[in-house]
Amino acid sequence: QERLQESGGGLVQAGGSLRLSCSASRTIVSDINSMGWYRQAPGKQRELVAIISGGGTRNYADSVKGRFTISKDHAKKVSLQMNNLKSEDTAIYYCHLRRNSGPEFWGQGTQVTVSS
Repeated sequence: QERLQESGGGLVQAGGSLRLSCSASRTIVSDINSMGWYRQAPGKQRELVAIISGGGTRNYADSVKGRFTISKDHAKKVSLQMNNLKSEDTAIYYCHLRRNSGPEFWGQGTQVTVSS
């Protein structure tokens, strides 16, 4: 099993910035297929925000391109820098890890609230 440790999130005004981080502890580096972030707003389905593969390939939702940047702080920790935040970015953000061996894991979620 994996336990993803999330940090960051909070309340910010529109146009502001936040940084989320997520660390894995029980997955060996070679078994990491991807790590990243999804979000779920009230009344909406969970959606992809940004992911980064073990090889470093990044994918972003169209709605965050140019504003959010996902990076690897080290092999088992990723960060999401969120700039120019908008009210529609308000959601619970969940860290996600997928292993090459198959299992996937979710963090507990961290609230991001953007006030307009």
